[in-house]
Amino acid sequence: MSVPPHSPHSPYSPQLPHDDADGRASDVLVVGAGPVGLACALYLARDGWTVTVLERWPAPYAQPRAVHFDDEVARLLADAGLGDRLPGLTETVDTYEWRNADGRTLLSFDWSGLGPSGWPTASMMYQPDLETALADSAQTHERITVLRGHEAVDLVRHEESVTVVARDRDDTEHRFTAAWVVGCDGANSFVRDHVGAEMTDLGFFYDWLIVDVRPREDRTWSPVNLQICDPRRPTTLVSGGPGRRRWEFMRMPGESVEDLNTEARAWEFLEPWNLTPQNSVLERHAVYTFQARWADVWRSGRLFLAGDAAHLMPPFAGQGMCSGIRDAANLSWKLGQVLRGNATPAILDTYGTERAAHVQHAIGMSVELGKVICVTDPEAAAQRDAFMIGLGADPARILPPLPPPMLTDGLIAHGESGRPAGSAGRLSMQARLRRGGRTGLLDEVVGRGFVVAATSDPRDLLDPGRLAFLEGLGTHLVHLRAPGSEAVAETDAVDVDDVYLPHLQGAGHIAALIRPDHYVFGTAHTAQELNDLVTELRRMLEAPAPGSTAVASLALASAPAAPPATAAEQASAQASPTADTARDTSVPAGGA
Repeated sequence: MSVPPHSPHSPYSPQLPHDDADGRASDVLVVGAGPVGLACALYLARDGWTVTVLERWPAPYAQPRAVHFDDEVARLLADAGLGDRLPGLTETVDTYEWRNADGRTLLSFDWSGLGPSGWPTASMMYQPDLETALADSAQTHERITVLRGHEAVDLVRHEESVTVVARDRDDTEHRFTAAWVVGCDGANSFVRDHVGAEMTDLGFFYDWLIVDVRPREDRTWSPVNLQICDPRRPTTLVSGGPGRRRWEFMRMPGESVEDLNTEARAWEFLEPWNLTPQNSVLERHAVYTFQARWADVWRSGRLFLAGDAAHLMPPFAGQGMCSGIRDAANLSWKLGQVLRGNATPAILDTYGTERAAHVQHAIGMSVELGKVICVTDPEAAAQRDAFMIGLGADPARILPPLPPPMLTDGLIAHGESGRPAGSAGRLSMQARLRRGGRTGLLDEVVGRGFVVAATSDPRDLLDPGRLAFLEGLGTHLVHLRAPGSEAVAETDAVDVDDVYLPHLQGAGHIAALIRPDHYVFGTAHTAQELNDLVTELRRMLEAPAPGSTAVASLALASAPAAPPATAAEQASAQASPTADTARDTSVPAGGA
């Protein structure tokens, strides 16, 4: 279902004359053209909004930082339009092992097969290739303007817009006006300075030498991803994407960064793996300082933070870039509903509420994993090894309980206790459906936006008023049919692999209402409960949250009808401990 343009008289969408100095006005301005900024722009543009992206550096950063993403983030990257390209950009990983200095296994993670989001559990990639794919998509999208070599230097807030002043490479200043501004501009964020956010710092600092290598000959690496917990020098060996490898070496007491960060030392460290200048290309060596920090404020009026501008975490859970992509997915659909006039701007306060809790879990897990890995005392390491080996190298028995991939507050259905009701806040799964002669994952077959998936036709479960409200949101209605059935009606979709129907029936649910970022808004046991869910969603979208102040939205161009779009997740449940890298100050601010 498509969404009609909202009324130009919507109280949350006054029009702005295009009278700024450069004549460049857009619905949303994104500062930073790294993967998070580009993903955010693509989500918004694919839903019909105009986006300007400012990047201070004239060309994309050519060196890798992150190397991993999980199945949820693969799904979110597919939402951004990269689904067909991901297999060629990634190397999947079945096993990730931690071993001690003697080569005994301390932990073994099974990453085989597909995760709950319908994509490989763990994918390794070369970040410059991923960014190139995102940049190509953004630069060819008619609703996105990417301006590289434009550094944001000033920002002026207005009642219904924000003006950002940027300086180009010729030192000429340009003005850009937008309804909303998203700072995806890295650890040294310009936008964060204007938000006024303070950073909570857990005081977890370690320097590691990152070495990226491209072997000239094919080699089999078993396991593909390996963590060596050697107190003499903790070391990480992982895929750096197709045809590439990454090593990470911890700086030891008494060593200076200068001593560590040389090409000669890099080759010295690689020698035990028979990697030499003759058989390999050393693409990069750089010392990174792993940190654990997050912003206490994610929104200030019309300004938002996302990615490294809002949080930094050690790489041990592989969730740095992943968390930033989740930020973009969460914020973009909410901005879209406000711009369209379907929601009060007060819902934007739930962005920080939801993402801060999620990120703090990921950072906490990263720190706990780092405390296990970064042991340099031989006696403490021996005690650690004995404990982990004694528990059979089983992550479920050794590691602290992992937080479930769910939201505990925010824009989800709540029960009488005030806590999430039933499955509300959980990440929905994704499996294959057949609909209209096409078989594919739910997102490919159904499209972007809200989804009501039910064991019978949702049109028969919903009263006319609530059905009309959902249609106004662009909601996709799905009647799940058993394998072997024929999809006849408009809403019919065959549960090809018999995944959805057993799951719903096992929980006693007849329907689930799923948000555009794939989190479950709520589930229903009866038709009345489904109607009540829709009522609650409408109330939350349309009513200012207690204690919040609604800030008027601005659609700078006529609000578009919603184009065909995408729609569930669960990945961090296994806290993917692999080698995603945090960034240091040597990395361009728009890069992460």
